Amino acid sequence: MFSERIRVVWFGIHFFLITAVCFAGLFSLIADGATMLPSALEPNARKAEIAAAWLLGKQAGASSPARQGIATYLHAAGIQAGYAFFAPNIPSYHRLTLELFYDDGRIEHESPRLRGKAAARRLESLLDRLADERYEPIREVLVKMLALSVWRQHSDVKKIRAVFGSVTPPGMTEFEHGKAETFEPMFSFDFSLREEGKR
Repeated sequence: MFSERIRVVWFGIHFFLITAVCFAGLFSLIADGATMLPSALEPNARKAEIAAAWLLGKQAGASSPARQGIATYLHAAGIQAGYAFFAPNIPSYHRLTLELFYDDGRIEHESPRLRGKAAARRLESLLDRLADERYEPIREVLVKMLALSVWRQHSDVKKIRAVFGSVTPPGMTEFEHGKAETFEPMFSFDFSLREEGKR
């Protein structure tokens, strides 16, 4: 009987924490104007987000035992974050475009060659890491390897320019007005058979 009460109390605490985390994420989205709800709700949503954060101990000092205990439990249970990453709040991502230059003046655009869905997922992960400054020393080598996979299929290419950048999908309102995603170049490399140089 006593152990059953402990389980019920534990379930109640666990469910309460899940609910608080989810509401904190939901109120954050509303407060940031990332939903189709009226903007008049944003100030109240910000207050509700702060209240949910208080319930999770986030308003307490960093050395607070209550805050550390709640944070440790949330991470151990895998409930430290809500599920706000689902559409329509799609985050930006990165793209690598390869421009193929031919002797006759033609220019074609290609993407790195992939074999299967698993390779596509690994490439997405690699591209996200390439954007990080910590990977700057090996960027050129990794991009050159990706360009080589395309070059093998186009032996008559004179030069390949690899352009890496961030792709930002349009917001809900922008999408409704027909706006497309935006591409912002971050860096590029030029590769030729004789010498390679960063532009």
